[in-house]
Amino acid sequence: MSASKPRLIGLLKQIATEAASSDMANFLRLHRRWFSSLLMLTWPWWWFHLILLPVTAAASSDGNNVNSNAAPLGTYCRSYCGNITVDYPFALRAGCGHSGFRDLLYCINGVLMLHIPSGSYRVLDIDYAYRGLTLHDPGMSDCYSLLRSPAGLGNGFAVEPWRAPYLEPDPDNVFMLLGCRADSPLFQGFPSPEGKHLPCRNVSGMGCEDYYRCPAWDEGPSSRRPRGSASASAYGVVSPPECCALEFGAIRAINVTHLRCEGYSSAYSLAPLRAAGPGAWAYGIRVAYSLPADHQGFCGACRDTGGVCGYDQGTDADICLCHHYNSTSNCDSADASATAESSSEPSIAPKPSLATLVGGGFLLFRIILSSTS
Repeated sequence: MSASKPRLIGLLKQIATEAASSDMANFLRLHRRWFSSLLMLTWPWWWFHLILLPVTAAASSDGNNVNSNAAPLGTYCRSYCGNITVDYPFALRAGCGHSGFRDLLYCINGVLMLHIPSGSYRVLDIDYAYRGLTLHDPGMSDCYSLLRSPAGLGNGFAVEPWRAPYLEPDPDNVFMLLGCRADSPLFQGFPSPEGKHLPCRNVSGMGCEDYYRCPAWDEGPSSRRPRGSASASAYGVVSPPECCALEFGAIRAINVTHLRCEGYSSAYSLAPLRAAGPGAWAYGIRVAYSLPADHQGFCGACRDTGGVCGYDQGTDADICLCHHYNSTSNCDSADASATAESSSEPSIAPKPSLATLVGGGFLLFRIILSSTS
């Protein structure tokens, strides 16, 4: 047994070194070697493995949990889902980000999802420079596939009224509603049968007149390419049109079922570029996000003083999360200490590091060795 003690001590020193360097792979490999060595000793040594069990669990947890309290303050609220960075004003952690975007994004098996009343969408991209998100709806038609049914297919896009000031499709996003019935709310209040003043129109160089040229209209049982003039059917001269293109602002909600349509498609342009035809359009929903005017400057001041931008879960008020307290302005303000206990989101306090836990176990092991020598 005495010959094994130096080897065990050496392994534990290496474990502590790897823990301090945050190299989880080497840490776990050395831990397995340590346990194998323990198995070669008599039974009283087995229990010491329990010292490293919580450390191993902490290593696995810290390696997978992007929102761990062990993260530096500057990255406390920043998360990653797949290859997408989730940062202010969005968040995956309660109390982080802006309250207007709470309970909005979810990371499910490495896939970032956005959930609103109209449905759930996969988030393909978050553009923080231009304040936009790109969403994908699996039930949406595109240039090569028409997804339609009498009950309506696809989510469309509709947000809660209180969230509407923060989140809505970009003005350059065109929604093309397919197979809407004559009694659809889209067509009510307009002259009949011509319907020359329907809301259907071309949006940012994209519309049904071009969309009718897509191969999807030529294939499958859903093929219902309009006869005669494509422009007549695209802009409402034919009533009801097979396709009605409009911008989100025209009706403020795209609810396929409520509008009594069989399906929809959505495309957006990336200005100043203009795609040559419908086959080259960017299909998906491009959503713009914004913050209220009275919030301007708050997050910048918070970050400049070393804080993290968040909100109070009880009042939805802006909160600057500091190291040991929360503030209603920034981490240098005089009112910071007064908010430390009032906020429903606890202030950020560091927890013992992995190296500290291993180091403690190492000291305990030395004490055990001394007592058995």
